[in-house]
Amino acid sequence: MGGSLSILVAARDEEGRIGPVIGRLREAFPEAALVIGDDGSRDRTAEEARQAGATVVSCPRLGKGEALTAAERAAPPGPLLLCDADLDGDLRPLVDAGHDLAVAVFAERVGGGFGAAKGVARALIRARSGFEAREPLSGQRFLSERARAACFPLARGFGCELRMTVDAVRAGLDVGEVELPLRHRATGRDLAGFLHRGRQLVDAALAAGPLAVNHRGNRLPITGWAVGVAGPPVAAIAAIGLADDLWSGPERGWRGHLRSGRTTGVLKLVGIPAVGLLATRSVSGALIVGLSANALNQLDTKPGRALKVYLLWGRILRLHRCSNARSDPLAWIAVLLLPYDLRERVMLGDAGSNALGAMLGLALVARLDARGRWTAVGILAALNVLGDRVSLGQAIERAPLLSQVDRLGRVPVRGRAGGAAPGGARGGVVGDS
Repeated sequence: MGGSLSILVAARDEEGRIGPVIGRLREAFPEAALVIGDDGSRDRTAEEARQAGATVVSCPRLGKGEALTAAERAAPPGPLLLCDADLDGDLRPLVDAGHDLAVAVFAERVGGGFGAAKGVARALIRARSGFEAREPLSGQRFLSERARAACFPLARGFGCELRMTVDAVRAGLDVGEVELPLRHRATGRDLAGFLHRGRQLVDAALAAGPLAVNHRGNRLPITGWAVGVAGPPVAAIAAIGLADDLWSGPERGWRGHLRSGRTTGVLKLVGIPAVGLLATRSVSGALIVGLSANALNQLDTKPGRALKVYLLWGRILRLHRCSNARSDPLAWIAVLLLPYDLRERVMLGDAGSNALGAMLGLALVARLDARGRWTAVGILAALNVLGDRVSLGQAIERAPLLSQVDRLGRVPVRGRAGGAAPGGARGGVVGDS
């Protein structure tokens, strides 16, 4: 197997259950490091886990995928065993199966709904990787070191298992399912059960789409492409931004992209002004659209920041006119996305920030005469050059009033790791940004 095994458990409000689960895992794997990702529990889950001898990484109430990702950072190098916090059964055959990614299949089904969530998850895994999964949402999984490198950080929420399978298969790893006599607390066909499976379904669908890693190292769905529903030219710019989200390399800043040559960043540098030229029929308009799109993208480094700037400047430019036909078709999308972006459930990505920035540029072009446009080009160019040399986000955070507005509504993250686990698990901290 190579390396020391670490066991990761995501737990939320599992007081009275987490202790016995840790005891059974400790008995089966006495040499393994055991790390609990406490996902914002409101009871004594964390204390009970520490008393049972596990390392506990506390984090805000973000979701299963984020809790497991935080726990993985606190674990030593080596293979991983993932386990749900309410499991009863022996997982040693899963570890010994010999697969890079081994997924447990429950020998006996207990509870559950009508199979809609699992059916959709199976179809999504098949579409993205070609793998036929019996248990697409099983939380009991063994990952070799290669699978760990390919799959972490995990997709957010309950989409983490589905994307884990897709990532492992697409990385060319050996993925297999192992039937085991396991038991856990099953959800029933009641309101709570259907709500749980509804969340699973939404998270699975988002996890199958484009993902990106945010400033905190969590892997979130990119939803900014939704602004493309406004139609041309916004849809074209959103598509160019999405290409950068999906296929961008390590290059950063316009100078880095120009030095590297054929990159998705160069595609944006050329493509977005070209769309602006077609839309405005003027060189100054093309430059304003391109520079405005890039400026908002430079600000999109923390949750909610780009959307707040868009909504504020859209109001100043009288872009949001809800009472007539000239109302901004993107305003309602921005308002809907803002709480999810602030809570770190989704990311705008370049698809969203570039498209929204371009929309501000188009509004600016429509309200300026020729001299005013070239003045705007100069100001925006200076802002872009400054943003390429000095982080605009850091400048905002150093200004007290701007910083206060910037943080408004954002998830406060003050996590900690504590306790000790055999096997040399490192303590980790989930820090406040």
